[in-house]
Amino acid sequence: MSGARIAVNGVSLAYAAHRVLHGVELTVERGELVAVLGPSGCGKSSLLRVLAGLVRPTAGAVRIDDVPVTGPRPDVALAFQQSSLLPWLSVERNVAFGLAFKRQPRLSRASRRARVLDALREVGLEHVRSWHPSQLSGGMAQRAALARSLAREPRVLLLDEPFGALDEVTRADMQRLLLAVVRRTGASTVLVTHDIDEALLVADRIVLLGERGTPAAQWAVDVPQPREVQLDRLDPLRIQIRTALQRVIARAA
Repeated sequence: MSGARIAVNGVSLAYAAHRVLHGVELTVERGELVAVLGPSGCGKSSLLRVLAGLVRPTAGAVRIDDVPVTGPRPDVALAFQQSSLLPWLSVERNVAFGLAFKRQPRLSRASRRARVLDALREVGLEHVRSWHPSQLSGGMAQRAALARSLAREPRVLLLDEPFGALDEVTRADMQRLLLAVVRRTGASTVLVTHDIDEALLVADRIVLLGERGTPAAQWAVDVPQPREVQLDRLDPLRIQIRTALQRVIARAA
């Protein structure tokens, strides 16, 4: 598996008279992890849905490896803040859910199960594959949701604040897991987050969205991993990002 290049060219999105995105230009290189920051309501989640092919832009285009995105693709996975596990299915069956859908590649039952078990092993949940969601902690539920995305063997991974509801320790564990997954799979990843520190810890590049989803600034994060043991090197960039974010919020007020 390897990542795909994502190109967003002049993308706008409007619902009735409400303009959500306007002329967005963005690229994500193969295997790159890009974090997207911005004030509430600036269109971060809407941008992810456009990238996933769940919503068609009113103008512009998204291309994955030069192929226009016109709908959902089997090699693009989207994970949300809520794990959205089906309570009546076991963890294993939740991770397998969707692999037999029409848009997915046709796999034998044995191949599907192998993918699921590999994904569960990747996130450290193979030992609870027979459990149901009600038996899982919040962190375990998010691991299961990530495994469900990984079972599709995506070339593009889209994450909408997936760790926002977790406690600090569990969130740090999930951030380390995300880095390991991206490193192993090479998936091109877009992470929407409201947390500047999270973006600094995991991203290769940080993009700040301004009003109506227009990119206002971006920064390369050149500090090598693991960054949690060298937080002082991130301080100057943290100040730059916080200042730029405050400026964007003030303009929108």
